[in-house]
Amino acid sequence: MRRVTLCAWVLAVSCGCAAGDGDDGRAPGAPTGVTARAGSATSVHVMWNAVAADPPVGAYEVYRGTTKVGDVPGSAHMLDVVRLAPATSYVFTVRARDGDGRLGPPSRQVRARTPAATPADTSAPTRPGEVTGRAAGSRAVQLSWSASTDDREVVSYDVYQGGMRIHSVAGTQTATVVTGLRPGTRYSFTVRARDAADHLSPAGAAVRVTTPSGAGGGGGTAPAGFRATTRRAADGAYYIDLSWVAPRVDGVVTEYGIQLDGAAATSLVWGGPPPRGRAAYSFYAGREKGVTHRVRLRARLPDGTWGAYSAERTVTTGAPS
Repeated sequence: MRRVTLCAWVLAVSCGCAAGDGDDGRAPGAPTGVTARAGSATSVHVMWNAVAADPPVGAYEVYRGTTKVGDVPGSAHMLDVVRLAPATSYVFTVRARDGDGRLGPPSRQVRARTPAATPADTSAPTRPGEVTGRAAGSRAVQLSWSASTDDREVVSYDVYQGGMRIHSVAGTQTATVVTGLRPGTRYSFTVRARDAADHLSPAGAAVRVTTPSGAGGGGGTAPAGFRATTRRAADGAYYIDLSWVAPRVDGVVTEYGIQLDGAAATSLVWGGPPPRGRAAYSFYAGREKGVTHRVRLRARLPDGTWGAYSAERTVTTGAPS
Protein backbone atom coordinates (compact mmCIF):
# COMPACT_ATOMS: atom_id res chain seq x y z
CA MET A 1 0.00 0.00 0.00
CA ARG A 2 1.40 3.39 -0.95
CA ARG A 3 1.73 6.10 1.70
CA VAL A 4 0.31 9.49 0.73
CA THR A 5 1.75 12.66 2.24
CA LEU A 6 -1.05 15.12 2.87
CA CYS A 7 -0.70 18.73 1.91
CA ALA A 8 -2.25 21.01 4.52
CA TRP A 9 -4.42 23.12 2.27
CA VAL A 10 -8.15 23.59 2.06
CA LEU A 11 -10.41 24.01 -0.94
CA ALA A 12 -11.32 27.54 -1.93
CA VAL A 13 -14.67 27.28 -0.15
CA SER A 14 -12.76 27.23 3.16
CA CYS A 15 -10.68 30.05 4.55
CA GLY A 16 -7.27 30.37 6.14
CA CYS A 17 -6.06 26.84 6.69
CA ALA A 18 -2.93 26.21 8.74
CA ALA A 19 -1.47 23.01 10.09
CA GLY A 20 0.38 21.93 13.18
CA ASP A 21 -0.14 22.01 16.92
CA GLY A 22 2.79 24.03 18.21
CA ASP A 23 4.37 27.46 17.75
CA ASP A 24 8.10 26.55 17.92
CA GLY A 25 8.84 29.11 20.63
CA ARG A 26 6.86 31.95 19.10
CA ALA A 27 4.08 33.89 20.81
CA PRO A 28 0.79 31.97 21.09
CA GLY A 29 -1.74 32.27 18.30
CA ALA A 30 -5.07 34.05 18.57
CA PRO A 31 -7.75 32.10 20.48
CA THR A 32 -10.49 30.69 18.26
CA GLY A 33 -14.10 29.77 18.92
CA VAL A 34 -14.69 32.82 21.10
CA THR A 35 -18.31 33.28 22.17
CA ALA A 36 -20.04 35.77 24.47
CA ARG A 37 -23.50 35.34 25.99
CA ALA A 38 -25.35 37.46 28.53
CA GLY A 39 -25.52 35.73 31.90
CA SER A 40 -27.74 38.39 33.48
CA ALA A 41 -28.52 42.08 33.03
CA THR A 42 -25.08 42.92 34.42
CA SER A 43 -22.84 40.04 33.31
CA VAL A 44 -21.60 38.31 30.15
CA HIS A 45 -20.09 34.82 29.95
CA VAL A 46 -17.10 34.65 27.57
CA MET A 47 -15.70 31.30 26.34
CA TRP A 48 -12.94 30.31 23.92
CA ASN A 49 -10.97 27.34 22.61
CA ALA A 50 -7.68 26.36 24.21
CA VAL A 51 -4.58 27.55 22.33
CA ALA A 52 -1.78 25.05 21.73
CA ALA A 53 1.60 26.75 22.17
CA ASP A 54 5.24 25.99 22.99
CA PRO A 55 5.88 27.01 25.73
CA PRO A 56 2.33 26.31 26.91
CA VAL A 57 -0.18 29.09 27.46
CA GLY A 58 0.17 30.41 31.00
CA ALA A 59 -2.82 32.75 31.03
CA TYR A 60 -5.59 34.29 28.95
CA GLU A 61 -6.50 37.98 28.98
CA VAL A 62 -10.08 39.08 28.28
CA TYR A 63 -10.82 42.55 26.94
CA ARG A 64 -14.00 44.61 26.81
CA GLY A 65 -13.25 46.94 23.94
CA THR A 66 -9.67 48.03 24.69
CA THR A 67 -9.97 47.54 28.46
CA LYS A 68 -8.65 44.37 30.05
CA VAL A 69 -11.38 43.02 32.32
CA GLY A 70 -10.04 39.63 33.28
CA ASP A 71 -6.95 37.45 33.55
CA VAL A 72 -7.41 33.67 33.98
CA PRO A 73 -4.89 30.79 34.13
CA GLY A 74 -4.08 28.80 30.99
CA SER A 75 -6.14 25.86 32.24
CA ALA A 76 -9.32 27.99 32.16
CA HIS A 77 -11.22 28.80 28.96
CA MET A 78 -14.08 30.95 30.26
CA LEU A 79 -14.71 34.09 32.27
CA ASP A 80 -17.75 35.92 33.66
CA VAL A 81 -17.41 39.64 32.97
CA VAL A 82 -19.44 41.39 35.67
CA ARG A 83 -20.51 44.89 36.72
CA LEU A 84 -21.86 45.66 33.27
CA ALA A 85 -24.74 47.98 32.40
CA PRO A 86 -28.16 46.52 31.54
CA ALA A 87 -29.51 46.77 27.98
CA THR A 88 -26.04 47.53 26.61
CA SER A 89 -24.00 46.02 23.77
CA TYR A 90 -20.38 45.07 24.41
CA VAL A 91 -17.45 43.83 22.31
CA PHE A 92 -15.00 41.27 23.69
CA THR A 93 -11.67 39.80 22.57
CA VAL A 94 -9.30 37.27 24.15
CA ARG A 95 -5.48 37.05 24.01
CA ALA A 96 -3.20 34.18 25.09
CA ARG A 97 0.00 34.73 27.07
CA ASP A 98 2.62 31.98 27.24
CA GLY A 99 4.76 30.99 30.21
CA ASP A 100 7.56 33.29 29.02
CA GLY A 101 5.27 36.31 29.05
CA ARG A 102 4.79 36.61 25.28
CA LEU A 103 1.32 37.94 24.44
CA GLY A 104 -0.37 36.64 21.30
CA PRO A 105 -2.66 38.59 18.97
CA PRO A 106 -6.29 39.26 19.88
CA SER A 107 -9.06 36.91 18.83
CA ARG A 108 -11.82 38.03 16.52
CA GLN A 109 -14.30 40.37 18.16
CA VAL A 110 -17.52 38.92 19.57
CA ARG A 111 -20.54 40.92 20.66
CA ALA A 112 -23.10 40.42 23.39
CA ARG A 113 -25.98 42.54 24.66
CA THR A 114 -27.15 42.44 28.24
CA PRO A 115 -30.93 42.32 28.74
CA ALA A 116 -32.84 45.11 30.41
CA ALA A 117 -32.83 45.14 34.20
CA THR A 118 -35.97 44.12 36.04
CA PRO A 119 -35.77 45.86 39.45
CA ALA A 120 -39.27 44.73 40.40
CA ASP A 121 -38.36 41.09 39.79
CA THR A 122 -38.09 39.35 43.15
CA SER A 123 -38.74 35.78 42.02
CA ALA A 124 -36.08 33.27 41.05
CA PRO A 125 -36.67 30.82 38.18
CA THR A 126 -37.97 27.36 38.95
CA ARG A 127 -35.45 24.57 39.28
CA PRO A 128 -34.49 22.73 36.05
CA GLY A 129 -36.16 19.34 35.83
CA GLU A 130 -35.39 15.95 34.35
CA VAL A 131 -31.62 16.42 34.36
CA THR A 132 -29.96 13.52 32.54
CA GLY A 133 -26.38 12.75 31.61
CA ARG A 134 -24.34 10.23 29.69
CA ALA A 135 -20.68 9.74 28.91
CA ALA A 136 -19.65 11.07 25.51
CA GLY A 137 -16.24 9.44 25.50
CA SER A 138 -13.66 9.03 28.22
CA ARG A 139 -13.23 12.80 28.66
CA ALA A 140 -16.68 14.26 28.05
CA VAL A 141 -20.24 14.10 29.38
CA GLN A 142 -23.43 15.18 27.64
CA LEU A 143 -26.05 16.77 29.90
CA SER A 144 -29.66 17.75 29.18
CA TRP A 145 -32.52 19.10 31.26
CA SER A 146 -36.06 20.43 30.95
CA ALA A 147 -36.51 24.19 30.84
CA SER A 148 -37.08 26.32 33.91
CA THR A 149 -39.78 29.00 34.02
CA ASP A 150 -39.55 32.57 35.26
CA ASP A 151 -41.99 35.47 35.63
CA ARG A 152 -39.74 37.46 33.27
CA GLU A 153 -37.21 35.36 31.35
CA VAL A 154 -34.55 32.72 31.95
CA VAL A 155 -31.35 34.31 30.64
CA SER A 156 -28.88 31.49 31.23
CA TYR A 157 -28.25 28.10 32.83
CA ASP A 158 -25.22 27.46 35.05
CA VAL A 159 -23.66 23.99 35.19
CA TYR A 160 -21.93 22.90 38.39
CA GLN A 161 -19.48 20.07 38.91
CA GLY A 162 -19.77 19.23 42.57
CA GLY A 163 -20.14 22.68 44.14
CA MET A 164 -18.16 24.60 41.52
CA ARG A 165 -19.70 26.36 38.53
CA ILE A 166 -17.85 25.24 35.43
CA HIS A 167 -19.99 26.44 32.55
CA SER A 168 -22.93 28.59 31.41
CA VAL A 169 -25.20 28.37 28.39
CA ALA A 170 -27.94 30.60 27.03
CA GLY A 171 -31.41 30.47 28.52
CA THR A 172 -32.75 29.04 25.26
CA GLN A 173 -30.43 26.03 25.54
CA THR A 174 -31.29 22.89 27.51
CA ALA A 175 -28.28 20.68 26.71
CA THR A 176 -24.53 20.93 26.78
CA VAL A 177 -21.35 18.85 26.56
CA VAL A 178 -18.84 19.13 29.41
CA THR A 179 -15.32 18.30 28.21
CA GLY A 180 -11.85 18.11 29.72
CA LEU A 181 -12.77 15.31 32.15
CA ARG A 182 -10.66 12.36 33.31
CA PRO A 183 -11.20 8.79 32.08
CA GLY A 184 -12.62 6.28 34.53
CA THR A 185 -13.90 8.96 36.93
CA ARG A 186 -17.30 9.44 38.59
CA TYR A 187 -18.70 12.99 38.38
CA SER A 188 -21.75 14.73 39.83
CA PHE A 189 -23.40 17.62 37.94
CA THR A 190 -26.23 20.02 38.78
CA VAL A 191 -27.89 22.79 36.77
CA ARG A 192 -29.34 26.12 37.96
CA ALA A 193 -31.29 28.74 36.01
CA ARG A 194 -30.55 32.47 36.18
CA ASP A 195 -32.80 35.42 35.29
CA ALA A 196 -31.95 38.98 34.20
CA ALA A 197 -32.09 40.19 37.82
CA ASP A 198 -29.33 37.66 38.66
CA HIS A 199 -31.66 35.46 40.70
CA LEU A 200 -30.58 31.81 40.76
CA SER A 201 -33.01 28.92 40.85
CA PRO A 202 -32.57 25.98 43.21
CA ALA A 203 -30.32 23.32 41.70
CA GLY A 204 -31.94 20.55 39.71
CA ALA A 205 -31.46 16.98 40.85
CA ALA A 206 -27.82 15.89 40.72
CA VAL A 207 -26.92 13.56 37.89
CA ARG A 208 -23.94 11.22 38.32
CA VAL A 209 -21.96 9.96 35.34
CA THR A 210 -18.84 7.81 35.20
CA THR A 211 -16.53 8.31 32.24
CA PRO A 212 -15.24 5.06 30.70
CA SER A 213 -11.60 4.13 31.08
CA GLY A 214 -9.26 4.53 28.14
CA ALA A 215 -9.64 6.57 24.97
CA GLY A 216 -12.39 4.54 23.31
CA GLY A 217 -16.04 5.41 22.82
CA GLY A 218 -17.34 8.94 22.72
CA GLY A 219 -19.67 9.07 19.76
CA GLY A 220 -21.11 12.28 21.19
CA THR A 221 -17.86 14.14 20.48
CA ALA A 222 -17.15 12.50 17.11
CA PRO A 223 -17.80 14.26 13.78
CA ALA A 224 -21.06 12.98 12.30
CA GLY A 225 -21.96 11.85 8.80
CA PHE A 226 -18.34 11.35 7.78
CA ARG A 227 -17.91 10.57 4.06
CA ALA A 228 -14.86 9.89 1.92
CA THR A 229 -14.70 9.49 -1.86
CA THR A 230 -12.02 9.59 -4.52
CA ARG A 231 -12.01 11.43 -7.82
CA ARG A 232 -9.67 11.89 -10.74
CA ALA A 233 -8.81 15.44 -11.77
CA ALA A 234 -8.41 16.63 -15.35
CA ASP A 235 -4.62 16.29 -15.11
CA GLY A 236 -4.93 12.58 -14.18
CA ALA A 237 -4.16 12.96 -10.46
CA TYR A 238 -6.37 11.36 -7.81
CA TYR A 239 -7.84 13.24 -4.83
CA ILE A 240 -9.63 12.10 -1.69
CA ASP A 241 -12.62 14.26 -0.80
CA LEU A 242 -13.85 14.32 2.80
CA SER A 243 -17.02 15.80 4.26
CA TRP A 244 -18.58 15.74 7.74
CA VAL A 245 -20.74 17.58 10.24
CA ALA A 246 -19.11 19.07 13.33
CA PRO A 247 -19.90 17.42 16.68
CA ARG A 248 -22.58 19.19 18.72
CA VAL A 249 -20.57 20.70 21.55
CA ASP A 250 -20.56 24.11 23.21
CA GLY A 251 -18.23 26.53 21.51
CA VAL A 252 -16.89 26.45 17.97
CA VAL A 253 -14.79 23.60 16.58
CA THR A 254 -12.07 25.05 14.36
CA GLU A 255 -9.48 22.24 14.26
CA TYR A 256 -9.56 18.62 13.10
CA GLY A 257 -6.95 15.90 13.14
CA ILE A 258 -6.95 13.62 10.10
CA GLN A 259 -5.70 10.03 10.32
CA LEU A 260 -4.66 8.17 7.17
CA ASP A 261 -3.99 4.42 7.14
CA GLY A 262 -3.82 4.28 10.93
CA ALA A 263 -1.37 7.14 11.45
CA ALA A 264 -1.79 10.85 12.17
CA ALA A 265 -1.49 12.68 8.88
CA THR A 266 -2.23 16.38 9.38
CA SER A 267 -4.23 18.96 11.29
CA LEU A 268 -6.84 21.10 9.55
CA VAL A 269 -7.39 24.51 11.15
CA TRP A 270 -10.04 26.97 9.98
CA GLY A 271 -8.53 30.45 9.92
CA GLY A 272 -11.98 32.08 10.10
CA PRO A 273 -15.46 30.98 11.11
CA PRO A 274 -15.90 27.30 10.13
CA PRO A 275 -18.58 26.46 7.56
CA ARG A 276 -22.08 25.88 8.83
CA GLY A 277 -23.55 22.46 8.26
CA ARG A 278 -21.37 20.09 6.27
CA ALA A 279 -17.65 20.88 6.05
CA ALA A 280 -15.38 19.66 3.23
CA TYR A 281 -11.66 19.03 2.74
CA SER A 282 -9.72 17.57 -0.21
CA PHE A 283 -6.16 16.32 -0.58
CA TYR A 284 -3.87 14.89 -3.25
CA ALA A 285 -3.62 11.08 -3.32
CA GLY A 286 -1.13 10.45 -6.14
CA ARG A 287 -1.54 9.25 -9.72
CA GLU A 288 -1.71 5.51 -9.26
CA LYS A 289 -5.02 3.74 -9.76
CA GLY A 290 -6.19 0.99 -7.39
CA VAL A 291 -4.48 2.23 -4.20
CA THR A 292 -6.62 1.69 -1.08
CA HIS A 293 -6.59 4.02 1.93
CA ARG A 294 -8.34 4.16 5.30
CA VAL A 295 -9.24 7.60 6.62
CA ARG A 296 -11.00 9.10 9.65
CA LEU A 297 -10.87 12.35 11.61
CA ARG A 298 -11.56 13.84 15.03
CA ALA A 299 -12.25 17.34 16.36
CA ARG A 300 -10.28 19.36 18.86
CA LEU A 301 -13.01 20.35 21.33
CA PRO A 302 -13.42 23.90 22.62
CA ASP A 303 -11.56 23.08 25.85
CA GLY A 304 -8.49 21.93 23.88
CA THR A 305 -8.96 18.16 24.29
CA TRP A 306 -9.52 15.79 21.35
CA GLY A 307 -12.94 14.28 20.77
CA ALA A 308 -13.65 10.77 19.54
CA TYR A 309 -12.79 9.66 16.01
CA SER A 310 -15.41 9.50 13.30
CA ALA A 311 -16.24 6.22 11.64
CA GLU A 312 -13.37 5.00 9.47
CA ARG A 313 -13.92 5.00 5.69
CA THR A 314 -12.03 2.99 3.06
CA VAL A 315 -11.51 4.38 -0.43
CA THR A 316 -9.67 3.11 -3.51
CA THR A 317 -8.32 5.45 -6.15
CA GLY A 318 -10.06 4.95 -9.46
CA ALA A 319 -12.85 2.79 -7.97
CA PRO A 320 -16.50 3.84 -8.39
CA SER A 321 -17.72 5.96 -5.46
